[in-house]
Amino acid sequence: MKRVRCPKCDNFITFDETKYQSGQRLVFECPQCGKQFGIRIGVSKLRKTQKEENSQTELDNEEERMFGSLHVIENVFHYRQVIPLHLGENIIGRYMKGNPINCPIETVDPSIDMTHCSITVSRDKKGQLRYVLRDGPSYTGTFVDNEILGDRERRVIENGTLFTIGATSIILHTPGADD
Repeated sequence: MKRVRCPKCDNFITFDETKYQSGQRLVFECPQCGKQFGIRIGVSKLRKTQKEENSQTELDNEEERMFGSLHVIENVFHYRQVIPLHLGENIIGRYMKGNPINCPIETVDPSIDMTHCSITVSRDKKGQLRYVLRDGPSYTGTFVDNEILGDRERRVIENGTLFTIGATSIILHTPGADD
């Protein structure tokens, strides 16, 4: 299934692309605003997605198994995403080409800052992984369990912790924990 976005109201329309051939032109009418627009099935001339630009390597997959990952929950702004974490500071923010963050979220959510928050992954004295979430500071804040973190406030989080940045919810998954 593919989704197209209405150019007038940003409403998503879902369709089954397997029923059409490459090069075929489709016309849609947005059920929300009535705007008619067309697309052509085939290779997009737009920029590549973040995943295509920064192709996943075996090292990324190994790091995800070793240090955990962030699971971005799908909403009106973006698809579900899995972002691997690494040892050290993981800076989370909105993806934009040239943005120096290392945990980018590909989204059109305007309430996510370019550098919104960070998770520091470290080991404690027993060698166990420790995850510390810190707000950026950001304009809209970082929420953990419906409580807003203060600017640069730190909070220890663990497997399954749900936190929200802007209109986007994220779940921490740690290695070895049951999914």
